[in-house]
Amino acid sequence: MNKAQLVEAIADKMGGRQQAAEAVDHVLDAIVRAVVAGERVSVTGFGSFEKVDRPARYARNPQTGERVRVKKTSVPRFRAGQGFKDLVSGSKKLPRGGEVAVKKAPKGSLTGGASATVKKAVAKKTTAKKATAVAKKITAKKTVAKKTTAAAKKTTAAAAKKTTAKKTTATAKKTAAKKAPAKKVTAKKAPAKKSTARKAPAKKATAR
Repeated sequence: MNKAQLVEAIADKMGGRQQAAEAVDHVLDAIVRAVVAGERVSVTGFGSFEKVDRPARYARNPQTGERVRVKKTSVPRFRAGQGFKDLVSGSKKLPRGGEVAVKKAPKGSLTGGASATVKKAVAKKTTAKKATAVAKKITAKKTVAKKTTAAAKKTTAAAAKKTTAKKTTATAKKTAAKKAPAKKVTAKKAPAKKSTARKAPAKKATAR
């Protein structure tokens, strides 16, 4: 059984595949973090996980038979609990229809340090997820606000331009009206009538 099959096996009991995958990930991550920190994770009836230091030593290469020096290292170790051993050996039978053969761990069955580490790891992951969700919402709100503000600024700028253009046009018309010279009304004078005086013909004086 691999991890995916394990998730499928508990999906129905966890309320869905997503919840089961998250539960498995949280448990494994908490165990790994505790063991790396040098703490012992003990689950009653199942077993315990711990970190073991191996000193530097000499080993032999199985292919060539050459003696090789191995550096000091640390390795994880799992020790099965007695209940787990009894079930595997067959001295105890698996209960029918039971969730698991391993009994539920009573309070305080986990070592103090490991228990605290597990709780902290789970709490950190939950808090990180919540913080990420909140940050996404805030970012989305800020983006919408920025877009709205930008649109409002553009609208305001366009309105201001139109108003300015109207004012400029009105001012130009007024200025043009002021500068235009008034048309001189020139009254046409009627031409003076020439009076022609008729001269009486001179009487010719005839001497008698």
